[in-house]
Amino acid sequence: MGAFIYRMPAGIAGDVTRREHAKIEPQVMDATYPVPAFGVPVTMVGGEIRTMPLGSVYTDVYGFIVRPYPSQAESSEALAVATPDPTKICDILVSGYMTVLCVNGTPAKNDAVYFRNAAGTPAETIGQVEAETSADNTVLTGAVFMGAADADGNVEIRLNI
Repeated sequence: MGAFIYRMPAGIAGDVTRREHAKIEPQVMDATYPVPAFGVPVTMVGGEIRTMPLGSVYTDVYGFIVRPYPSQAESSEALAVATPDPTKICDILVSGYMTVLCVNGTPAKNDAVYFRNAAGTPAETIGQVEAETSADNTVLTGAVFMGAADADGNVEIRLNI
């Protein structure tokens, strides 16, 4: 068993924080365009949720996919790398607070949230959350970071409040 010496982890990507403020909707995922991870923005096309397309802008974002709880993994995936099941109903946070994984930049309280809308390195895929502006991302209007990221890059955001 370990101890937290400096700081507790900020959470797990896709976990809703401050549930009393959350507005979450159940939606069907488009299995042709599955969402690759929890805690990333999604878009709605034809009444189904799908991963963000190349060249997306903030008005394309429907919400963020929520990690289900309680849940039992159907495989041996680790908690922080689990992938959403495209054959099941998924929950989408349309307003509230959530832990997300920030892959680029240094988030700070009340800073703008960006999401990648063009592929970069293999570690930078479309839809990932970032804390700095670049030619390959766009600002997510209505979203801000609620503080600094933990050592793994997890950080809380506020969306549409």
